[in-house]
Parts: sequence; structure tokens; C-alpha cells
Amino acid sequence: MERDEPGQRALSALARPAAFAPFLIRNYRFQWPADLLTSWAFEMETLILGWYVLVETRSVLLLTVFASLSYVGTLIAPVFGVVGDRIGHRDLLAMMRATYATLSATLMTLALTGYLTPLYVFIIVAIMGLVRPSDLGVRGALVATIMPHDQLIGAISVSRTTMDTARIAGALSGAGLFASLGIGPAYVAIFSLYVVSTVLTLCVVAPAKPFPADEVAGGALRRSPLRDLREGWAYVWTTPRMRAAIWIAFLANLTAYPLSNGLLPYVAREIYGTDQTGLGYLSASFAIGSLAGSVLLSFVGGVPVARLMIGATAAWYAALLVFAQMQSMPTAIACLMLAGFSQSLTMISIAVILMRTAAEHFRGRVMGVRMLVIYSLPLGLLASGSLIDAIGFAATGTLYAATGLALMLVIALHWRADLWHLHAPANAK
Repeated sequence: MERDEPGQRALSALARPAAFAPFLIRNYRFQWPADLLTSWAFEMETLILGWYVLVETRSVLLLTVFASLSYVGTLIAPVFGVVGDRIGHRDLLAMMRATYATLSATLMTLALTGYLTPLYVFIIVAIMGLVRPSDLGVRGALVATIMPHDQLIGAISVSRTTMDTARIAGALSGAGLFASLGIGPAYVAIFSLYVVSTVLTLCVVAPAKPFPADEVAGGALRRSPLRDLREGWAYVWTTPRMRAAIWIAFLANLTAYPLSNGLLPYVAREIYGTDQTGLGYLSASFAIGSLAGSVLLSFVGGVPVARLMIGATAAWYAALLVFAQMQSMPTAIACLMLAGFSQSLTMISIAVILMRTAAEHFRGRVMGVRMLVIYSLPLGLLASGSLIDAIGFAATGTLYAATGLALMLVIALHWRADLWHLHAPANAK
């Protein structure tokens, strides 16, 4: 594991808290800001384009279609995992971020020249949606590759702050830029963020061989990608704690994230009668809670991770049950903060369980399977759009949260020996 001694000495005073320890690793000091800028651009783009589509089309169904297009690539996420295991996660991540920059430049040009329409937005978002869902999985696999095993919880928790701070700063700055300058200038900022993140990703020193030397010698790199894909599926499916974590991730994306993610533009405009700035506040409140959860876990070590995952998921659904009934912005913001806090602990726990369990040469494929379950999010979004038209937001939100909570408890009971027992491998400290 590469470490640079001057940087280690310079940061020694800051490294005493667990939250700063990952920054002693040179590669992490480049990957973290690269992930941060990418996440900022993601959040700005999601907020700006979601509001644009809602205002131009005046349709909650088309808004959910737009949000769903961002996740079409989850179906091919395991393929990205195979590619990452073969060519290296750093190289794959850099190519993905160069793709984001190219597509954002296209939207920027259309907006600045006055040719932007909802149709063009749907087309470009669909293309980006083929790549973007795998970003989180590939960056997680890269973190697991460059970090020592005993620092993995802290490193993943600190990495999670890139998304949390992005949802705060990205949402507020994106809403502000869009409201004051328009979509074209806002996209200049988004394009710039993608370009810088690509450069920083390339500064990470990639491991020379993603496969162990004995597998390379035996022809692992000449094997069929479909065989690698099947092996990844089998590896996850035959490991109980990984399988349980994947099911909880699937459930959360199906029933929890639609309420606090893709539907926020509708909630802001139709339930609370606010504008882009109000949408930014709602989005940022969820992120503030999430950031608090990430920071807390980065400082607290030795927690039983699987138990934390179960408790945090239950708290997340409880907060969403209350949020669905709120009729005023201040109370909704408080509920979203609690939901964000619990959501962060849930997602970090899932990532730690998967990365601790997976062998190094399987990490890309394991995270590819993890990203595949995000496909339940567009399914949940599309269903919610129709349900809201039929029974309203409050009833739809209550149905989603109550169903998610009940099914999560079923998962916890079914795999209780692997998740709840204090001495189970998933709860190793």
C-alpha cells in the first residue's frame, strides 16, 4: 500500500481522529475531491433538470420518467463491475467522468444557444443514465482497493460525505444559479466540475493488476466476461450477509428513495407551493441529516454494522411515514433531516458489509450487483407517479414507507443469524 511520508508527517496532527486517517493515503487525497466534485455536479444537474422538466411539461408523470431515466444503466451495472475488475477501477472511473463532461457540454451548448427542449433533455439524460448509476459502485470498489482493511469504515464514511455535502452545496448553488442566471450559465459550472473531477481521478495511482498474479498467469483475463458475471452473481447469492444487504438496498431504492429524491420537485411545487429555492432547501435538509450521519460514523469505530443497518433502515422508514403527512415546509425539513441521517447510516453499513466480505478481485462485480438493485428506484418512481395521480401524495408516501418497513423486518428476521447475532461476521468490529 503506497503512502507518501512527507504527506503523512504533515497530516499527522490531523490524523488522530479516525475521520482524518484516510487522508494519510495519497490516492485517497485525490479520489475524495474527485468524488466530491462529481457528486456536486450530479446534484446540481438533477435539481436543475428536474425543475426544468416539471415547469416545461407540467406533468408529475413525466417528472418521474425523467428521474427514472437517470437509472437505466443499473441494468448493466454488473458489466461495469466486470470491466473494473479487468482494467482497473481508476481507469474505468476516469472514462465514466469524461463521458459526463462530454454530455454536460452538449446540454450547456443547447441551453446557451436557445435550442434546449425537454426532448433533448430526456435523450441526453437517458444516455448519461447508462453510465452514471455505476459511479458509486466503482468509486466504492476503488476506495476498498486503496485503503487498509482496518480503515474501511472510516474511509467509506468520509467518502459518503462527498454525496452529502454535494446535496447541500450542489442543491443550493444549483438552485441559486438556475434562478438568477438561467440554465445555460448553470451548466457552465456543471461542465467545469466534471472536467476537474476527471483530472483528479487520473491523479490516483492505479493498482498494476486488478487480478491476483496467479489468476492472471492462469488466463483469468482471457476468460469470458459472461463467466465473470455469473461468478459475481453466484458469489453474492451464496453469501447470506451479502444477499441480505443487497435485498435491503433493493427495498430502500424501491420504496424509500422515491419519496426523498425524485419526487421532491413535485412536493416543493405542488404540496408546499414553493419555487426552486424552496426545492433547494428541501433537498439540502435531507443532505444535512445524511452528512451528520456520515460524520458521526467516521468518528465512531467498532460498531456492529449489520445491527446498525437494521436499526437505521427502520428509523428511515419511520421518518418518511411522518414526512408523508406534513403540510408545512419547516416540519417537512425536520423530517427530511431525520430521514437523511438514518439513510446515511443504512447505506454506509451496506457498503461496509459488502466490501469487507468480498475478495479483492470480486469487489467490482459485487458492487456491480449492488448498483443493479438501484433499478428498483425508477420502478418505484414510475409507480409513484401513477399512484399520486390516483390517491395523492400523502397516501402514496404512507403506502411506500409502511410497505418498506414491513418487508425490511421480514428480511431481518429471515437472516437474523447472519445480521443480528452480535458475533456474526457481519457485525465484526
